[in-house]
Amino acid sequence: MAYLKAKDTIGGAMGTCFAVVDGQRHELMQVKNVEATVSKTKTELPILGLTAKQYKSGGWKGKGSMQAYYVSSLFREIMLEYMKDGKDTYFELMVTNEDPASGVGRQTVLLKDVNIDEMTLTKLDVESSALEETLAFTFSDAELLESFSF
Repeated sequence: MAYLKAKDTIGGAMGTCFAVVDGQRHELMQVKNVEATVSKTKTELPILGLTAKQYKSGGWKGKGSMQAYYVSSLFREIMLEYMKDGKDTYFELMVTNEDPASGVGRQTVLLKDVNIDEMTLTKLDVESSALEETLAFTFSDAELLESFSF
């Protein structure tokens, strides 16, 4: 019987995150966590002769968030450009999970057409030894560039 070995789990801090904005690649080493989720859009359908409803998929939507240390102005510049000039920037976000202690290899997901929904513009906190910020975003496409070998 096969089973997962504890050593093959992926450590949450083991990986990389890059943003490609206007053709320039930025390593986001300040990121603490990234999570992107996909939700199917479904239509509820009543069916004659059944008491239960059935569901039909008819699309999807992608959204996510990033929590980061407050040390980079990259996304503030993007948001301010939208606020001042109306230029809405879409970019790619590439996230790789790679734990060298694990035997399952690495996984890389590329999120496309990422667009910031909400973010911190400025912040002060006398009780914080390391300022943090959260960015909410949407995306409209994704690719699995590398898969775990498990």
